Amino acid sequence: MIRVLIVLVGLVLLPGTAFAEGRCPAGQYPIGGQGAGGCAPIPSSGGADSRGAVPTGKWETRWGAISEDPTTLATGASVSMKSKRQAIAAATAECERLGGKACKTRLTYYNQCAAIADATAQSLKGGTGTSIAAHAETEDQAKNLALAQCGSAQGGQKCSIVYSACSMSEFRSFR
Repeated sequence: MIRVLIVLVGLVLLPGTAFAEGRCPAGQYPIGGQGAGGCAPIPSSGGADSRGAVPTGKWETRWGAISEDPTTLATGASVSMKSKRQAIAAATAECERLGGKACKTRLTYYNQCAAIADATAQSLKGGTGTSIAAHAETEDQAKNLALAQCGSAQGGQKCSIVYSACSMSEFRSFR
């Protein structure tokens, strides 16, 4: 009889030990009170889980540049370069390769897009013949901006896009 009583008492107390963390699932403990309860993870004592999120890579900036010789109108461009200096050097080299003698940097940009708008041949009769370079977040925005600025510079004459490209940031994985 005493043996049966001990077993019954043991069975009554045993389920209470299985719910030592209260109303929360395994690996969590109860937080809050006054009717606003919740659960939080039990902190680990080190190891991989205690570090939190680990970065898998990083975003790297990419540069672009446009160089032009104003006398010969030779134009060189570069995209997706790792530095501003590389972008300028590549654009200038391209400008010189195309016959430019006094190539100068016209535009540099990073993590964006660029466009050049020129007046059309028919429009040059009354305009200045100046091309416009612009940069913006997207290629469409850069084109629209270049066209709008070119139209204003040409006194409302028609312009067209002669160049556009993007140098967007690139993700480099650590793995």
